[in-house]
Amino acid sequence: MWASMGTPILYRQRRPGLHGKPFVLYKFRTMLNLRNPDGTPLPDEQRLTRIGRFLRSTSLDELPELFNVLKGDMSLVGPRPLLMEYLDRYTPEQARRHEVKPGITGWAQVNGRNSLSWEDKFRLDVWYVDHWTLWLDLKILWMTLLKVARREGISYDGCATMPEFCPPDHDPEHRQGRLDDLHTGG
Repeated sequence: MWASMGTPILYRQRRPGLHGKPFVLYKFRTMLNLRNPDGTPLPDEQRLTRIGRFLRSTSLDELPELFNVLKGDMSLVGPRPLLMEYLDRYTPEQARRHEVKPGITGWAQVNGRNSLSWEDKFRLDVWYVDHWTLWLDLKILWMTLLKVARREGISYDGCATMPEFCPPDHDPEHRQGRLDDLHTGG
């Protein structure tokens, strides 16, 4: 990995955790930091390396997240931690995904992973929040092993990873109210 991409080999990024509280997520880096002349990153398809594709298809890029689990920022199972900028884009129902700790794997991952639409992912995340049991977590862990072995649902149709979540009714004016609800658990 180091020979093909250089350093650093770990990717760190702030992500929203329980109640939207930010934490630093650790993953193995799978993309090059290539940018357009204006400074914006090139599309994922152009930045994803061969070794990065392998790491993602086998989910090995997620291994450093075990450190996040040990720190208490994440759980083994829960909704995947998405980007901070998505917080203001959620409907109140979608924001409920932050009522539990984010996980390395989750109900949406074993039911389609990146082949699902954003709406389906969020629906499955909220279903998990409402139906959590230890037995469900054990079932998800077992299903994860099967999905990873089969390398199913790695990318969204026609994309190297997953397109950005940008709902049609996205209104930045509602950001503070949604963030306040997340931080108070309301």
